Amino acid sequence: MLTVHHLNNSRSQRVLWLLEELSLDYQLKSYQRDPETNLAPPELEQIHPLGKSPVLSDGAATIIESGAIIDYILRRYGDGQLQPAAGSDEYEAYLQWLHYAEGSAMLPMMLKMYTARLGDAGAPLQPRIADELQRHLGYIEKALEGVDWLVGNCFSGADIQLSFVVEITPLLYSLDKLPNIAEYRQRFQQRPAYRRALERGGFYAYGNS
Repeated sequence: MLTVHHLNNSRSQRVLWLLEELSLDYQLKSYQRDPETNLAPPELEQIHPLGKSPVLSDGAATIIESGAIIDYILRRYGDGQLQPAAGSDEYEAYLQWLHYAEGSAMLPMMLKMYTARLGDAGAPLQPRIADELQRHLGYIEKALEGVDWLVGNCFSGADIQLSFVVEITPLLYSLDKLPNIAEYRQRFQQRPAYRRALERGGFYAYGNS
């Protein structure tokens, strides 16, 4: 059986969401962040040396990285759901979004959050970070113009992968200036499978519209 090693308030919530969308059976092992440091507990290092979440266990296989986990689940258990047909133009777009979320969009967001703790020491970096943040959010906002979902206007694993980026956006940037992203966020958070994943995973700080 698939086992999700789930950390509260983390990217692993979207793995639960994917599994609920596919109505797959899975086991949930929950871990809690340290209340002082907000870091993952050392028990996760027993599952994978990096000690990060999400981690997916499937028999002898251990898979890390959200995009790789989403890809693995859909290839092995998706039965053609939630991704375009391989070889199609839509599939290439799907792969780009799947990798873009963590490979590009998250970087300025993480830099913004980390440097905010540095006070004046981080001030010289803020203009460049702000420029990159606006560039990426503007790119996503434009991609959502006139559509409900990213790839061929059909809900897919790419939307699930990008969800964490969209959910933490209000911590860094006003959604009043990003109406398409705001509506997109509300749209996917209303999906029944998303709501079931919240019930299964427990409190999730970014899961309320």
